Amino acid sequence: MKAVAFTGLRRAELIEQPESTSPLKPNEVTARTVASLISPGTEINGGFDAPHDKPVVWGYAAVAEIDAVGSEVASLQPGQRVFAMGNHASRQRWICQDVHVLPDGLESSQALFARLVGVSWSTLTTTTARPPDRVVVFGLGPVGNLAAQLFNSAGYAVTAIEPSPLRRQIAQRCGIGDVRETAAPKDPGWGQTVALAIDCSGHEQAVLDACRIVRKRGEVVLVGVPWKRRADLQAFEIVHAVFHRYVVLRSGWEWEVPGQPREFSSGSLFANFAAALHWIAQGRIKVDGFYRTVKPAEAQSAYDDLLHQRGEHLSTVFDWT
Repeated sequence: MKAVAFTGLRRAELIEQPESTSPLKPNEVTARTVASLISPGTEINGGFDAPHDKPVVWGYAAVAEIDAVGSEVASLQPGQRVFAMGNHASRQRWICQDVHVLPDGLESSQALFARLVGVSWSTLTTTTARPPDRVVVFGLGPVGNLAAQLFNSAGYAVTAIEPSPLRRQIAQRCGIGDVRETAAPKDPGWGQTVALAIDCSGHEQAVLDACRIVRKRGEVVLVGVPWKRRADLQAFEIVHAVFHRYVVLRSGWEWEVPGQPREFSSGSLFANFAAALHWIAQGRIKVDGFYRTVKPAEAQSAYDDLLHQRGEHLSTVFDWT
């Protein structure tokens, strides 16, 4: 089988990789990959832009066509297109509980973005804010854009903050009406009405701005990874805002909710993925024009473009067909 691997600092290649020859377990399925999604933040900062002594295969989400099912798998059958968390590889092997059949009419490349919707859906599950509360999203990369769409579709009043004109335009095309270049925390127009601020930028200044605009006892959730220092700020500025505004500052760790539904627990990752697939299929969340499609053999140029933010798209999809 073939896979896209990081083989050195800022080097990505399509390599040959041995496929598992162990017998199919009763609850497993195997599938031929149709498409896989690059998550720019994680894969660029954690993988492509880091040295590697040996090939490392990454991946965030995949859609594949089932070609074999285990003896105990009753809900799936060969020929079905399914979504799951998967690597950039030409074949997949999954536990049947971890996959979802695509809704009728949903394109494989669009279905992939259910994975990124799921990142902020955990925040939607755990927040104390309720519609029609005001929510502010900082950073409109793919995760931030989808977070803004998710909360907008769920009935919240959403404002999005993004310095990039291109990303602001994409958000507006996706139906986010209130998109601004900066938060302007001293603007009296905010009126301390913000119940929840979600930082998807990983930028310290955005976190400070978020702490200053939420209402007393409002939440600030850190979804974006702070990969590196980007602002000349002292911790005092943030802790001062947190203390005096009674801010609930917390992690946006998506695995705070369980992977699968369970008793005495609200929500689950895989239920969120299933719902995201249907919301994308229904057009409640839009990904048209969100990404470009390339062949796996073009991995080097795909990651280079994402690293340097070239092009007019937020993410890239590998077409394995």
